[in-house]
Amino acid sequence: MITDVARLKVGNAQDGLLKSGSTVLTSDKPFTASVHVMGGAPGTRETDLLAPDRTVTQVDAIVLSGGSGFGLDAGSGVADALRDMGRGYAIGDMHVPIVPGAIIFDLINGGQKDWTENPYRALGREALMNADTDFEIGSVGGGTGALAGMQKGGLGSASMMLPGGVTVGALVVVNPLGSVTTPGDRHFWAAAFEIDGEFGGIGPDPTSGHVTPAASRKEQAMMQHVSDRMNTTIAIVATDAPLTKTQCYRLAVTAHDGIARAIVPAHTPHDGDLVFGIATGDEKGVSRDVMRDVGAAAAVCLSRAICRGVYEASAVRGDIMPTYKDMNR
Repeated sequence: MITDVARLKVGNAQDGLLKSGSTVLTSDKPFTASVHVMGGAPGTRETDLLAPDRTVTQVDAIVLSGGSGFGLDAGSGVADALRDMGRGYAIGDMHVPIVPGAIIFDLINGGQKDWTENPYRALGREALMNADTDFEIGSVGGGTGALAGMQKGGLGSASMMLPGGVTVGALVVVNPLGSVTTPGDRHFWAAAFEIDGEFGGIGPDPTSGHVTPAASRKEQAMMQHVSDRMNTTIAIVATDAPLTKTQCYRLAVTAHDGIARAIVPAHTPHDGDLVFGIATGDEKGVSRDVMRDVGAAAAVCLSRAICRGVYEASAVRGDIMPTYKDMNR
């Protein structure tokens, strides 16, 4: 899990009737962060300040939420709770928690969306209160109502340790237009990166020639109510290597390879694909060789996390798409 990176914690909160929820990544102290967006339709909060040339280098938490534009309010709930804890960027006598975030569109997934008060502020606060090193993946948190191109999506995570002792991890909400599985819905595109059967152990697809994406079941299930904001894969990649903010940006850029290896097609005009790159070290920076290895590991972890999120999705009443496990019994 991404929480194998020292000091990181993840919390989930969800509403079964809403079929949506929020996920928060945080730490006991601020961490260095940047972001890179490759999708054509992102939904974000406080991401401009993560550009390498901006003044603030560290943040207090990152939110991945369902709810489309409404879900951005989960970040406000997290910020409120962190302020109550005395956390945040110190300005005079005030503390302003820095809480970037991103959202997926999950408003057409069979859940009840007739609320009178935006529920995401409370979900964000609850997710922060639940933050721990141990957390669930699949149909929980920000992945509760996620849908991939051919089956239910979900929340996924993975990690690995490099030979030198550096740990790298990924956390992702999988809600793309594209498919995570090859034609036939059994083999994952990223099967070559699987470790210890973590998403079924079926192995790579032995066939070839898959050059034209199949028609998306997600579009059909949504009865063609598809716009340029109904899909996205939002992720965080993390390391305990002491990266600078600029190196965190490069980490995020490189990790997008993990999305492209696991989802076909990826980074479309109809997806809001983005990756946050974070580091819990002291910002002293690492060599180019270390940066190369950390970036490569982040892409692998993200591919694995995407597959795990789909593999661990669970079925509930009212779903408009099947789960991977139900399709491969």
